[in-house]
Order: sequence, then C-alpha cells, then structure tokens
Amino acid sequence: MSAALYLLSILTTLACSVLLLRAWFRVRNGLLLWSALCFAGLTLDSVLVFADMVLFPAVDLFTWRLLSVALSISLLIFGLVWERQ
Repeated sequence: MSAALYLLSILTTLACSVLLLRAWFRVRNGLLLWSALCFAGLTLDSVLVFADMVLFPAVDLFTWRLLSVALSISLLIFGLVWERQ
C-alpha cells in the first residue's frame, strides 16, 4: 500500500513539473520556470523516497533526499528573489 502512495507522489510532482514547464513555454514567465525546476527536484526526491523505502530498504538515502529537497527549495527561493528585482 505504501508503494502505491509513493508512486502517486512521483506522478503528482512529475505532472506539476510538466504542466509548469508547458505553461512556461507558452508564457515565458520566469517564475513558472523556477517553479517547474523546483517540482522537478521534488520529483527526484519522490523517486529517492520510493527507492529508499521500497526498492533498497537496507541502503540509507536520507542524505541524498535532503540534498535534493534543499536544492529544489533553493531554486524556488532564488527564483522568487530574482523575479522580485
């Protein structure tokens, strides 16, 4: 059951990233790009969570998961600050 939730999380963040990228290609608003990059990183994090909890439970991927989330949120914060100027 938890594997299905992890897969749904992957699909949801991937769909958000794709939709934001499609909107960015149409409008070319910078904030859409930064949000899409953030969600792409969150998709990577969801994949790492699935790999950590389901595929390789003996391997600890916690550090990589934190790194991907920190990079994703940093991209979004940078985009917010950059677009504000």
